[in-house]
Amino acid sequence: MTGSEPSAPARITVLRLGHRIGRDPRISTHVGLVARAFGAERFLLAGEADKDVLSNLREVSKRFGGEFEATHEDSALGWLRRFTTDAGDGMPGVAVHLTMYGEPHEQAISQIPTDRPLAVVVGGAKVGKEYYEVCQHNVAVGNQPHSEVAALAVFMAAFLGGMPGANQFSGGQLEIRPSSRGKDVVDYSEDE
Repeated sequence: MTGSEPSAPARITVLRLGHRIGRDPRISTHVGLVARAFGAERFLLAGEADKDVLSNLREVSKRFGGEFEATHEDSALGWLRRFTTDAGDGMPGVAVHLTMYGEPHEQAISQIPTDRPLAVVVGGAKVGKEYYEVCQHNVAVGNQPHSEVAALAVFMAAFLGGMPGANQFSGGQLEIRPSSRGKDVVDYSEDE
């Protein structure tokens, strides 16, 4: 089964490489927010441990609902090697590295299995060649310099066929209802 066929995708983890506390909190937080909004179940922050980024992502899930795990990973490459061998239940995972040096996402997506757990690797300042070798797919959303946030959003939308439905984010304190004018927000915490 490939990304071009309609099916429910397997569990998705987004692995953010090379986080630097003094420089990357906003970008890493936005990578995590996009991961969550597009249906990833887990966000792994590699590089420097940043409790604030992880706490902010957990707070968004608490306030807006859905199941989303955000943790720090000490050994990104070690985790990725284990994942591609056994992502759980003895099943090897599929790793997709988003890089402007990869093959065009329009061509690559049809080759990415949807019946196995998926790790989407989002780089930082400099990604070592080991990641290109461990990942089964090196995919580009464009071959010009661009944002990691944009790359993840474009890839996830193309791979999943759009954004997940609102029902995926049940259990939150806040619900945003689409509106052509103004803000329509339901605050369920006021009912408590």
